Amino acid sequence: MNVMLLGAPGAGKGTQAAKIIEAYGLPHISTGDILRKAVADQTALGLEAKRYMDAGELVPDEVVIGLVKERLSQPDTDKGFILDGFPRTVVQADALGGVLTELGKELTAVVSIDVDMQALIERLTARRTCKSCKGIFNVIAQPEIANGVCPACDGELFQRDDDTVETVTNRLHVYERSTAPLIDYYEDKGVLRHVDGNRDVEDVWTSVDAILQG
Repeated sequence: MNVMLLGAPGAGKGTQAAKIIEAYGLPHISTGDILRKAVADQTALGLEAKRYMDAGELVPDEVVIGLVKERLSQPDTDKGFILDGFPRTVVQADALGGVLTELGKELTAVVSIDVDMQALIERLTARRTCKSCKGIFNVIAQPEIANGVCPACDGELFQRDDDTVETVTNRLHVYERSTAPLIDYYEDKGVLRHVDGNRDVEDVWTSVDAILQG
């Protein structure tokens, strides 16, 4: 079972990825994790990636794809994997297709968690961060934190600059321009499955699980 999750920031991909991992034991393939490990291990690609990161530049596609290929070549992915945060563009999707073909693997399902724009803005701007323990909370899911006090350590909660309406709206527009075309890409390949992400987490999981069970 080789799964990819698609969805805008705030759609709940992380939550559903965690449920898939728990239910099916699939290794979680996250480009952020791969980059950090490659840099820490000082692999050739990791050192190349670090050069761009230190300069404040985006890591080029060919480096990211090389790192993803290395990760997908490892034995623990032979029984399946879940891709999270990659690909982000159609160019990367084409490259990923080539890597999977080379490795004799293919995507079982691409699950798109669909949430309307207003709901995404509400979710993302509802986040609050604790100044003390750095915990992240949500005023929608946890209305008790409206008093501005961290439920974990009694520290002060605040809204990060990147969680304001203006910043969140910009992030969502960037997603629409670059990543949303992947929906059409995988729809054309016949592997895309849509899930209504406007519902309760458990209801979304029921739909995702049904797709994975075929």
